[in-house]
Amino acid sequence: MNSYRYIFILLLAISGVFCLNATDVEVSDTLHEITVSSIKQTMDMSKSPASLTVLNASHIEKLNVDAVKNVSAIAPNFFIPDYGSRMTSSIYVRGLGARIDQPVVGLNVDNVPILNKDNYDFELADVERIEVLRGPQSTLFGRNTMGGLINIYTMSPMKYQGVRFMGEYGSGNSLKASLSYYTKINRRLAMSIGGNFTMTDGYYKNNHNGADVGTERQGALRWKTKWYPSSTVSVENVATAQFSKQSGYPYQSVASGEINYNDTCFYRRTSVTDGLTVNWNKGTVSFSSITGFQYLKDNMTLDQDFLPLEYFTLTQKRHEWALTQDFILKGNENDYDWLFGAFGFYRYTNMSAPVTFKDYGIEQLIEKNRNEQNPDYPIGWNEDCFILGSDFVIPTYGLALYHQSHYDLNRWSFTLGLRLDYEKSSLDYNSHCNTSYNVYDNRAGEMSLYGFNPVEIDDYGHLNQSFLEFLPKLTVAYRLLGNAESRIYASIAKGYKAGGFNTQMFSDVLQQRIRGMMGLSELYNVDDVVSYKPEKSWNYELGAHIIGCDGRYSLGLSTFYIDCRDQQLTMFPDGTTTGRIMTNAGKTRSCGVELSASWNPARQWSFNVSYGLTDARFEKFDNGKEDYSGKYIPYAPKNTLFVGASYRLNVNNSWLDQIAFDVNVKGVGDIYWDEANSVKQPFYALLGTSVRFEKDNFSLNVWGDNLTDTHYNTFYFVSIGNAFLQQGNPARCGVTLKMNFNTNK
Repeated sequence: MNSYRYIFILLLAISGVFCLNATDVEVSDTLHEITVSSIKQTMDMSKSPASLTVLNASHIEKLNVDAVKNVSAIAPNFFIPDYGSRMTSSIYVRGLGARIDQPVVGLNVDNVPILNKDNYDFELADVERIEVLRGPQSTLFGRNTMGGLINIYTMSPMKYQGVRFMGEYGSGNSLKASLSYYTKINRRLAMSIGGNFTMTDGYYKNNHNGADVGTERQGALRWKTKWYPSSTVSVENVATAQFSKQSGYPYQSVASGEINYNDTCFYRRTSVTDGLTVNWNKGTVSFSSITGFQYLKDNMTLDQDFLPLEYFTLTQKRHEWALTQDFILKGNENDYDWLFGAFGFYRYTNMSAPVTFKDYGIEQLIEKNRNEQNPDYPIGWNEDCFILGSDFVIPTYGLALYHQSHYDLNRWSFTLGLRLDYEKSSLDYNSHCNTSYNVYDNRAGEMSLYGFNPVEIDDYGHLNQSFLEFLPKLTVAYRLLGNAESRIYASIAKGYKAGGFNTQMFSDVLQQRIRGMMGLSELYNVDDVVSYKPEKSWNYELGAHIIGCDGRYSLGLSTFYIDCRDQQLTMFPDGTTTGRIMTNAGKTRSCGVELSASWNPARQWSFNVSYGLTDARFEKFDNGKEDYSGKYIPYAPKNTLFVGASYRLNVNNSWLDQIAFDVNVKGVGDIYWDEANSVKQPFYALLGTSVRFEKDNFSLNVWGDNLTDTHYNTFYFVSIGNAFLQQGNPARCGVTLKMNFNTNK
């Protein structure tokens, strides 16, 4: 433990010395080009003392970023593995992250927060900019931002008017198309409406029936309105409707090396979101209201054993409604900027998650265990299948008050943030099962009926949790000589993620209840496995942003140390269980380094590199069977790497204006797949490239990803004693056509 503290202190010292001697470094149009849009920012983000990565529209296009998960590795120490379905949006940053329930990174779209991470993964169309902030953002943004924040801003009809079209075809019979129309009705009112559609046949097949695995049909509509009723008031409304239907899942058995399961798997999602932002600006004072509405309806149906056997299946259906409201009052007086805010949300979830036990599952998981312990009186089930039913109603609400002050004193600046956050979550559950089994007398060596035993369970219960947390943040920055944009900074911030309920464990609770009825010991009860505690952390960071005077070079460097208590981890319980459980590790720590650099030696050339190193380990985690202290935290990568180069060749003839060449490498790893660190994915690198031909309003982009056809795994898990993995996407290529008819030029 002490050695890591010494390493961290040494890194801080090195970064500080390096930054103080790098004042002549320069930068141009890079991955850190920043524009002020966030309502909660009290200062220009280009001067913000924070670890951040920004992709503008040109970067999004040349890197083929069509979903948030494609930002992985481009932002250092930021990783979203691509596996499962669009419901699976696990985010890992600086060693923090979890596979289910609440994320550690928040997502705002046009300043409106998306509350449920199961709705994070969607197609990006007409996106103006993506910002990735790393480190706790809990003071201003509250829940689910202890690891960072993603801001997505879509194009404004006030800035662009005309028609935009995109069509793409690629490997896996993948087709994408989008069409949008932007118009300014008058100088105060503008609107846009657009839609996109994607389809793919995926890259894998289920050997059991020869069907494609990973197919999808997805579409979305977005209507955006911008209105200025007066010179001091602006109103923006963004309404979006999305649907997605996916087949799944490409989980391959480690033992057989095959994707081979017999029951149907799919994920379907329909969502509707609407965000209304009203802003009043009167010189040095502004007031904003951000109102959000979200509706989510989805269905996850899967062969839960992922084997060609009649074990069990799960169908999880959910309806969810959510409202958010944020009020922000900002002001500035000379060198002092201040902000006060009040935030509230309400989320109501209605969910059913029945597990259907089938013939082989009954035989192996119930009858076999029971009869081995009592062979004189064996049992036999009276049905080929039965249902372990679980129905839930989960209302959650929260309130928060927050403040931030920023003060400039010559070359120094000081930022203090405070937040008081309250949240309450309740769970009403109904666990039910109606089946029966016979008990036989085998003492004489001949089976005879001994008794009939009905299994009738209809349990109701109510659980609730409430959390009150105070979240401070302090940042000190110093502007370096030679350039007003270059500075070093140090910050300390508290991060927080609320606790919750393990709804997926109720089927296992029922299973153990039935075991108890048959004379077998119950392994756990509702109180032991259903609730998990909040996750809290302190983040210590030292960093620098160095920008050259002529704008050709830039450098971003940060070092961090995170002390985390009760980190939330997703685990599969031991034995022949069917669910997943969120548990709390006693104490973990994470330290690392982040580097981002850009160089534009000439107008035609640009180079970008980013690297993240994270050493995240358990300091105290003993589950009663094994002590994992000193082990690496699973699923969080130790390294992320991005290297990109671009060259633009001016042609300027009658049929072609220019050709843009882009090449990049993304690397991730090592990734440990379990708490014992017994299985891991070594570091791997993926090569991508594109050649884009541009003429007036048209562009044609020929691109390729993973051109070396690198074999790697994006997910690994163990269920009922069997290990499974999902392979990453193979080599892919495609062509994208874009047409932009801008009428406001």
